[in-house]
Amino acid sequence: MADLIHDFIFDSARRTPGAEALAHGAVRLDYAALAQTVASAAGALVAAGVQPRERVAVFLEKRIENVAAMFGASLAGAVFVPVNPQLKAEQVAHILADCNVRVLLTSPERLAQLGEALAGCPDLRTVFVTGATGSHATLDARAWDAAQVAPEQAVLAARRAIDADIAAILYTSGSTGKPKGVVLSHRNMVAGARSVASYLHITPQDRLLSVLPLSFDYGLSQLTCAFLAGATAVLLNHLFAKDVLKAVVEERITGLAAVPPLWFQLCALPWPQDCTLRYLTNSGGAMPTTTVAALRAALPRAELFLMYGLTEAFRSTYLPPSELDRRPDSMGRAIPNAQVLVVRPDGTPCDPHEPGELVHRGALVSLGYWNDPVKTAERFKPAPGQDPALPLTEMAVWSGDTVRMDEEGYLYFIGRSDDMIKVSGYRVSPNEVEEAVYATGLVSETVAFGVPHPQLGQAIVLLALPKDADLSDKALLKECQRRLPAWMVPAHIAFVNDAFPRNPNGKIDRKTLRMQYLTMFEETP
Repeated sequence: MADLIHDFIFDSARRTPGAEALAHGAVRLDYAALAQTVASAAGALVAAGVQPRERVAVFLEKRIENVAAMFGASLAGAVFVPVNPQLKAEQVAHILADCNVRVLLTSPERLAQLGEALAGCPDLRTVFVTGATGSHATLDARAWDAAQVAPEQAVLAARRAIDADIAAILYTSGSTGKPKGVVLSHRNMVAGARSVASYLHITPQDRLLSVLPLSFDYGLSQLTCAFLAGATAVLLNHLFAKDVLKAVVEERITGLAAVPPLWFQLCALPWPQDCTLRYLTNSGGAMPTTTVAALRAALPRAELFLMYGLTEAFRSTYLPPSELDRRPDSMGRAIPNAQVLVVRPDGTPCDPHEPGELVHRGALVSLGYWNDPVKTAERFKPAPGQDPALPLTEMAVWSGDTVRMDEEGYLYFIGRSDDMIKVSGYRVSPNEVEEAVYATGLVSETVAFGVPHPQLGQAIVLLALPKDADLSDKALLKECQRRLPAWMVPAHIAFVNDAFPRNPNGKIDRKTLRMQYLTMFEETP
């Protein structure tokens, strides 16, 4: 049984060497070929002097070289750091410097974009470049294709990690300051893939479309779950929602994962009646019930799994499709091999339906934030309810999210602690306001946040992208007044002309919108 994340590929290669493993455009690799490609990537890194536990960063769009380098680094005993391809030079340089990256794989075009920013990365020793050899004034730039070499098995055996060792460092989006590097062990990633693949019932016959960034734990999960099951992963760098639909049809995709902003677009497309999709998954934000209904109507043969997770613990809950009608507003219950608790500030368990903080314990709890003991101590704290006789303390992830749990263990999201709005003493979840606005059917996208108010403490601001250009803010306000209690009605509504900005993982960037609003309007509503 696989203990390390790259074992998934080699185990599947032994079982079904001729089964298709990875596809990108016209390039198709079966498991035997993918295993050889990963081994050659490991050989290239070893030959370049990469030592066990050193960091190898990959700054590329989704492509074969990206996957080979990540799993090749793992095979070589190193740690892979996938960098979101949408990041700017300064953000990339911060990540490379923060976790002391020694080797970077990128393209000639991206290397040129990084330019002088790499001067701030003193530990960076070698840059591998895809395709034609790139160049850099101060760094050793080598051609990745030419560097591929069959590794010596004895060398790889001597470098083999154990499951408690670091496998990867994934950087959060940085919406609250500079990105933080979440440190994941092999045990974290292997347990996560096994858990998710089990409740999604992924088999070797499945074909998973990879549309999310591989730097996003949710996106990387499409690869690990596919390789664990011996299924096929299809890489797609899409520009428009219709590109996703086209790929689903042409590639006979059975599993599709996305975040709410992409689902908003996908549910409006003309999906074929004989669509091959077997399941859909959502994470990265709550899915409005109107979008859930639209997706189920557009793809009636596909099961929809609503999930909740955080990079620090990968995935925490899922709602079985059979519960969608009974609990449309639930985020589900704990995934296999994890325990999710709802606790008061003192760590005591909440009563059913009592709001509290979601705490995740188990094998998926990561190793903390790289080189940041202060922030690690804020989020990773002793698990509640431990026996005082235990000499070693088990650490859990305290999510910062406020939820409630019913008598059957199903959870319901209330809000994130730092997003909650307090109006005249009432605590208001922006998600609840947004849900009511989506239910009007008048807007394509919306976001709510709180701003300072001299009398109320905070007032609610609502930004919306209307479906009809003739919609007035007064008409939308009237709908809000009809659907929401007085303290949850927005004090100010403003319309936008374009889609909202996203962070690198595709989520609506609420904090940036709030800061832009505060900068634009000196007076509060």
